[in-house]
Amino acid sequence: MDIFEMAAALGDALKQDEKLVALEAARKNYMDDRQLQALVVEYEVQQTAMQKEASRGEDYDTHLIDMIQNRINELYEAITKNETYLALEKAQDEVNALMNKINGIITTHITGQEPGCTHNCATCGGCH
Repeated sequence: MDIFEMAAALGDALKQDEKLVALEAARKNYMDDRQLQALVVEYEVQQTAMQKEASRGEDYDTHLIDMIQNRINELYEAITKNETYLALEKAQDEVNALMNKINGIITTHITGQEPGCTHNCATCGGCH
């Protein structure tokens, strides 16, 4: 088995991991949450409106900019406090931690050193 076949096998195994399964479910829930998607779309529209108004140079309307910014802030808060969004964020964080751990293991096997190894065992949490 060559290195690319091993990488593909690792990818196939990872797809079965509970963290990746949970992430896929959280992504589906995120996409299926109509209320959340409406907030996201409006957030993007407001961002575009802000950019368009700000690009007018000295001719921009400060009152309009303030109104748009206030709405963007409201939308951001509503999105980031939404349970579906929070579940997706948590699932993504768990997958990121898993991938960091896997990358650390691979790095250790390539270099022979634990990630963050200073070669001063007094600073070490233990590699053995």
